[in-house]
Parts: sequence; structure tokens; C-alpha cells
Amino acid sequence: MASTTETKNYKFNHSMIRVKDPKESVKFYEFLGMKMLKRLEFPEAKFDLYFLGYDSPKAVSGGNNLWDREGLIELTHNHGTENDLNYKINNGNVEPYRGFGHTCISVDNIQAACQRLEDAGYRFQKKLSDGRMRHIAFALDPDGYWVEIVGQKSLELAEGVKETDVETYRMNHTMIRVKDAQKSLKFYQEVLGMTLLRTHENEKAAFNLYFLGYSESTGAGEGTADREGLLELTWNYGTEKDEAFSYHDGNKGPQGFGHICVSVDNLEAACARFESLNVNWKKRLTDGRMKNVAFVLDPDGYWVEIVQNERFTGKDNF
Repeated sequence: MASTTETKNYKFNHSMIRVKDPKESVKFYEFLGMKMLKRLEFPEAKFDLYFLGYDSPKAVSGGNNLWDREGLIELTHNHGTENDLNYKINNGNVEPYRGFGHTCISVDNIQAACQRLEDAGYRFQKKLSDGRMRHIAFALDPDGYWVEIVGQKSLELAEGVKETDVETYRMNHTMIRVKDAQKSLKFYQEVLGMTLLRTHENEKAAFNLYFLGYSESTGAGEGTADREGLLELTWNYGTEKDEAFSYHDGNKGPQGFGHICVSVDNLEAACARFESLNVNWKKRLTDGRMKNVAFVLDPDGYWVEIVQNERFTGKDNF
């Protein structure tokens, strides 16, 4: 394996959220068409990890090893929470603990996909018929996390798409709110090597959306809705001017969202590169017992896990 690292090989591998009851959460995400790809158990530390993603023949990275994918969801379950009546997840959208906003699934037929969720008894934060924006919906997972539903333009424009096929769904993006758009854009582009794919400016509502990703081949068709594994940064105008303003990173109490994860071609070389760029570290490779993962901090203090893409080593991470 080469001793250098190239950001063109990096992937936005997964987004981690904590869950109260893994059985209910796994059931929900499997209903959305995801497959359980791996379960890691840490009984001595009293937590388990569940990795889910799209794995059908129609999936963008179907069949790849766990760390050679984009658009996965990692569910973290701390043992006993499912039996704790007082345990509640912070979904990231309630003051004063806002930060993480949502994950997003893009689908072939948004009306049919939303109806299927409603028929199964799942709740919505926003149905298609609510409000002015009739082209997006927000479903609620069992813990109250928001899951945006959008249509894939390349499929919705296709003739004959009248029902919904979960094998065509994609884990499109993860949204986090950022205090200073320019600082965050610089970090995700210059440090993590992402490309700014689309900017949506809404001056009337005083916010901008920035969509970033790693590759021009993360999905078929035109536009960001046809891709997987994107990061959406939401910037509300003026927050950068308030020194006292900060977003909740999800890891201080009350907890919820934990981190995003980028897989790299050479873990040691990537971390050495980050060191040379003077990143803020949550955990270096040499810290603690787990020597195969590191965590850097973005400008808002969100955790970004760095792991090895096994395709470049031929060895299992765990």
C-alpha cells in the first residue's frame, strides 16, 4: 500500500445516530429498503453498532465492503436504553440543542413512497400536503429523527413509474447546521477534499444550503437528488456574527447524532496530512485503545470519524 493519501479516494461512508431500541430502528430503516450490512458488538463497553445501507443490484455501491461505500447509516445502541422509560434521544431540531438536522432518502416516486410509509403507521414531521413546499416530506424514525424524502429526477421523469421500488432508493444526504458557512466550506473542501456540487440561496428566508460530495460518479442522472452520500450544510444568515452562538454537536447531553465518517485510502498518511493542516483533534490514532480510528473536529465541533477503506489494505478493520 502506498504511503501517501489522495482525497479523490475518500468516501463519505456513514452518519451515526444513537437509538433507544435497535429492533424498532432497524425495522424502520429496513422498511426504507436498507439492509443490515454489519453488526459490531462491544459487550465490555456495553454498546452495539448496526450498519445499514442500500445493497440491491440497483444500489450505487451494492456489494462493496463496508468501508468502500457511501451513504450508510450507523445506529449506536447503548445497552439498556430500550428499557429506560426516561431515556430520550435529542433529534437535533429542538432548541436549545439544534445542530444535526436530518438524513435524506431519495426515491423513485415520492407520492407512492410517502403513502407506503403512512400506510405502515410511521409518523411524519411534514407530509407532502403540508406547507408550501409540496415536493419534499419529512418522515420520523422511531426516535423522532427527521428523514427527508425527495424524488430522484431521473426516475420520476421516467415513463411508467407509478409505484415505488425500495431497491432504487438512495441514502442521499445528511444535513448539519453550520455557524460560519465560509469556514465550514473551507474545511470540507480543503481538508476533507469534498467538492461543492450545488448551492441553494434563499435570501427571503435568510438561509443557504450547500451540497458537497466526493465524486462525480456518486449517482446516475443529473442533479444532487440522484446521488448518494452527500453532505448538506445549512447556514442561517448572521450566526457567524454572534460570538456567543454555537450549535449542539450531539455528543454533549442530551445526546443523539454522533458523527459523520470518512473512509480513506491510507489511514496513517491521511492523519499525518490532517496534522499538517492543523486540524483540531477529538481523538488521534494513538489515543485510547482503538488504534484504527481517529476523529477530527469540524469548525462547529461536529465529530468526523476517519477510518481505513479496506479495499486498499485487504485487511478487516474489525
